[in-house]
Amino acid sequence: MKLGIFGGTFDPIHMGHLLITEIVQEALRLDRVLFVPAGNPPHKADVKKTAAHHRRRMVELAIEDNPCFELCSIDLERPGPHYSTDTVHLIQTQYNIPTETCFFIIGSDSLTDLSTWHNPNKLIKLCRLAVVHRPGYRPDTEALEKAIPGLTARLDWVTITPALDLASSAIRKRVAAGQSIRYQVPDQVRTYIKQHQLYRSSL
Repeated sequence: MKLGIFGGTFDPIHMGHLLITEIVQEALRLDRVLFVPAGNPPHKADVKKTAAHHRRRMVELAIEDNPCFELCSIDLERPGPHYSTDTVHLIQTQYNIPTETCFFIIGSDSLTDLSTWHNPNKLIKLCRLAVVHRPGYRPDTEALEKAIPGLTARLDWVTITPALDLASSAIRKRVAAGQSIRYQVPDQVRTYIKQHQLYRSSL
């Protein structure tokens, strides 16, 4: 089985997340993609996050109609800090997925910073990196290769067309301001946000 791993805070999950994952799944012919809501990522330790049960439920609602998408709550069920290397290793073990058919989905902005991540050399030995082109980010692959030997051979580039320039932070601000988020998040997620009055005090 070819497995994709897509991690994120998902606060909230939006149409851009879903479009990216659908195109990556198709381009790389993945059998399944796991959505992995972040628990306590070290690089966002100071960022206030919505309660995990809300973020988890919004992901469930957003992906329930796609048989190729699955929620994986592994980072919500163990103490932090949560490093991508550990997450990938645990998922590989749980699903018995070999290195060459395991794909960790990241944006080109994250690739730019990969050398600062926890143990990136181990990460690229555990999986391939499905890198999504993001406007304005052109990683210096030559410099990254020097910092992380063998990296470039582990990259699979995916172009997203059409591109959706959406951000969870902007969606939270729109909710707080009483503005519509219709067509930016799935209808089920929009209803959930309204029912539970999420993001009303995010500003």
